[in-house]
Amino acid sequence: MARKLAVIGAGLMGSGIAQVSAQAGWDVVLRDVTDEALTRGTDGIKASYDKFVAKGKLEAKDAEAALGRITTTTDLDACADADVVVEAVFEKLEVKHEIFRTLDKLVREDTVLASNTSAIPITKIAAVTERPERVVGTHFFSPVPMMQLCELVRGYKTSDETLARAREFAESVGKTCIVVNRDVAGFVTTRLISALVVEAAKLYESGVASAEDIDLACKLGFGHAMGPLATADLTGVDILLHATDNIYTESQDEKFAAPELMRRMVDAGDIGRKSGQGFYEH
Repeated sequence: MARKLAVIGAGLMGSGIAQVSAQAGWDVVLRDVTDEALTRGTDGIKASYDKFVAKGKLEAKDAEAALGRITTTTDLDACADADVVVEAVFEKLEVKHEIFRTLDKLVREDTVLASNTSAIPITKIAAVTERPERVVGTHFFSPVPMMQLCELVRGYKTSDETLARAREFAESVGKTCIVVNRDVAGFVTTRLISALVVEAAKLYESGVASAEDIDLACKLGFGHAMGPLATADLTGVDILLHATDNIYTESQDEKFAAPELMRRMVDAGDIGRKSGQGFYEH
């Protein structure tokens, strides 16, 4: 299997995907629109490798070799000879459409075009290309170097071969895959966490129980490693609200209708760990 990967977007997810792929031996082109974003992404990758080296989980020479396999660019044309392209930009369909339209004209006919979206239907993303059978969802989890799961999503026209190659790629970088056979908004994991967070937020909003007790119930009662409200703070209340809104718009299923509390938190900037305040103080 040829091993050239292009990652579009050098944020937390994109840089994480680049990091695990380079460590697994892939040659990676990491593309973003500004040099600043690329510097932030590569600094994050280097810091993460350093942590693994310090903990004895990675040899210093292997970390150095992995870093050497990552090149950065602001030019989308640099993705032209990639075998697999993973898009990891902001969860906005128009932004993704622009990228996939360009990639469609740019990359080889046999290139796998993957999206790391967590909530937008793959079929909608693929619709702007001339090769919807080559488009697939590869939904990685944050932080990518630590989280083992990759959700593979079959769009309405995704071919068996494309799905198989996406699995081969994800497994080659150390991930375990689940397959979403029907392209519903939010797939499997985002639907599950969204429904849980929405219900937990409603219980908290209506004073049924404290955030701590709701999370404790999920940890001790269901064996969850982290409760839903702590998960919302970690992921970002804004990001989860955006995801639940996407799913609700598509499905019109009331269980994905976010409570007013989540909207007010986002309006106020209380979006979790990254702002210092969410359902908890950080």
